[in-house]
Amino acid sequence: MTSFPGLGPSFGFLQSTAWRAALALLVVFVMLALTGWTAIRNTKEDANPLATERAAWRHATFHGRSLPAPDAAPGTLRAFFASLDGAERQQLADRYPLVVGNMGGAPVDLRYRANRTAIDAARKVEERRMGDHRLTPVGRQEASRLMHRMESLMSPGRQILAFDPAGDGRAAEVFGDLATADRVSVVVPGVDTNLSTFERTAKATAAPVGMAKSLYGAERAARPGARTAVIAWADYTTPSGLGVEAVTGQLAEAGAVRLRALVDALPATDSVSLFCHSYGSVVCGLAARGLPGNVTDIAVAGSPGMRAGSLAGLGTHARVWAMRDADDWIQDVPYLELGGLGHGADPVDPSFGARVLSAEGAAGHAGYFAPGTQSLHNFALIGVGDLGSVDCAATDPRCSADLA
Repeated sequence: MTSFPGLGPSFGFLQSTAWRAALALLVVFVMLALTGWTAIRNTKEDANPLATERAAWRHATFHGRSLPAPDAAPGTLRAFFASLDGAERQQLADRYPLVVGNMGGAPVDLRYRANRTAIDAARKVEERRMGDHRLTPVGRQEASRLMHRMESLMSPGRQILAFDPAGDGRAAEVFGDLATADRVSVVVPGVDTNLSTFERTAKATAAPVGMAKSLYGAERAARPGARTAVIAWADYTTPSGLGVEAVTGQLAEAGAVRLRALVDALPATDSVSLFCHSYGSVVCGLAARGLPGNVTDIAVAGSPGMRAGSLAGLGTHARVWAMRDADDWIQDVPYLELGGLGHGADPVDPSFGARVLSAEGAAGHAGYFAPGTQSLHNFALIGVGDLGSVDCAATDPRCSADLA
């Protein structure tokens, strides 16, 4: 630490903090210069069919009675659907597929069927846009890509828990039987996640669907008899690129509200674990304080910070785990928060207080869910509750000592 005669070491500390702050601001301005002001880049007013359909639902009656508010408490909505027979539930899903498909408290199988209807409607829109010569060639190409994405989402056996085609689009998919699972894992991804990037063919485990599918397979391998389900949760608006949105918390705050709503609406389950990658860990950090008691574990990988200076600052009852592989570029991000820029302390720093796990075998920033990695195996062990068997990082060799 640098100090100056007569000023003492505290001045050196302040100087160091100032330099770190200056470095953080420099990084922000470099990113803005390279990527643009993404927060104000998109000025086009997107159609919002979900909002339109919700407005229609609010003004409708069903068999002579008013419908419950679409954002009513999950218990209220469960009771409403329980009062209907199968034909009545399906009638509502057919009439308001986007509302029912995104409704916490609606039966999950009904949500899957409703979302299939909604996705097919969105697919037809993109199919028409493919031949619309008022669009640029790039616009028609994007429509083609989205149309094929919708076709993939409609493949037999897929369980789409949430779907919203507005803007860049949002979605969530379930692997396993969510209605009967004892343990549910939720994968929360980071920047540049939307309908187009929800799944990938090449490097599949760098996208939410591949992450969740890989985790589900690893959980089944770790404990074959466990009743588990994994959700690929891309149902929040993520930053586009590494611009100003990615270094501030506005989108993460909105995502945290949606994440809490998801967990609150899950069918009764003994344990919920969150697996949060990159900017997704900012969302999980902000959501942590308000999560229900059955959220037992929050695990972050490649985190730029959790909007807290320490574990205590998260205000959570859940166990918090962190990992980062040796060649993840995120380690070069300044871990501080200044004037709303940056996301706070480094979760893998011993002073933060998280349990630090091994990420051996993971490559780069997007490799944590790749099969055969210690990072994926550790995630799976947390997901099935086998906490005493996790492999700790060298910096925290006793991270599971009190959990065997």
